[in-house]
Amino acid sequence: MNNEQLLQLVHDAADDKRAEDIVVLNMKGISLLADYFLVASGGSDRQVQAIAREVIDQANENDITVRSVEGFDAARWILIDLGDVVAHIFHRDERDYYNIERLWREAPVIEI
Repeated sequence: MNNEQLLQLVHDAADDKRAEDIVVLNMKGISLLADYFLVASGGSDRQVQAIAREVIDQANENDITVRSVEGFDAARWILIDLGDVVAHIFHRDERDYYNIERLWREAPVIEI
């Protein structure tokens, strides 16, 4: 699976759990961490965990290595490292506070 297909899989998994305001940042040439950041949010701790769980389950079903998951238990900002795609799943309140899109504002937004 190439990076664009992985990105689509992560996007679809988040969308299936009704993630809000899904934004994809093209990090190529901007960050050495990943080629893409997917940023999404949920309205409750339970929804944030459900979105993250679906991303992880879809990755596992497609034999994609989940390198690490951070913040799952707190469910305020869950980071899922899939290699060239990193998913940031925020609780709505935390997303407004951290405003990761502003932090990486030089990264082009990709429409999916």
